[in-house]
Amino acid sequence: MAQRILLPATPITTAVSAVVGPTISVPKHSELIVEGIFTYGSGGTTAKVWVQTTVDGGASWIDVANFAFLLANAKFIHKITALTAVAANYVPTDGSMADSTIKDGVLGNFYRTKLTTTGTYAGGTSVIVYAYTR
Repeated sequence: MAQRILLPATPITTAVSAVVGPTISVPKHSELIVEGIFTYGSGGTTAKVWVQTTVDGGASWIDVANFAFLLANAKFIHKITALTAVAANYVPTDGSMADSTIKDGVLGNFYRTKLTTTGTYAGGTSVIVYAYTR
């Protein structure tokens, strides 16, 4: 299982809205494990990271996982599988998936993150997201 950095270590200071991380390409896979690590310094209110995939080469992006961080150090892991059937007429979200949830069944070959924070963080607050596939 290869580790990829989906969102490089990102310092968080001021509030940001829908900041898109780099796009990474992943060879064919049936499972995605994502690990979000939040290092809290001080201040701030909330930090949210959506992990997104695309099935149309980047024309539209689909939330497959959400990390919701508050005012403490945290490490969360999500496992998403392509082997779960998606209900008919699934309506994809883009940066609005509910806190700390996942969407099985939708895994493309490209991934990125979207970061939104509220409040003013300080003291070395940062977030990083790793991706593992198999």
